[in-house]
Amino acid sequence: MNLPRLFIGLGIFFLAVGLLWPWLLKLGLGRLPGDIIIERGNMRFYFPLTTSIIVSLLLSLLFWLLRK
Repeated sequence: MNLPRLFIGLGIFFLAVGLLWPWLLKLGLGRLPGDIIIERGNMRFYFPLTTSIIVSLLLSLLFWLLRK
């Protein structure tokens, strides 16, 4: 794979996510059922399990469609 082309594609992807971020937050990503949040005193542990799975599935679908 051509490395400069990969970096340009990643840059466009991150630019799009950055511009769409206010609307993505309204969808509730990061606060879905199945995301693990543990708060004790002044410590907070956050592991977005469900969000990670959904993002992984969407990226897999996107890359699969781009490959065809």
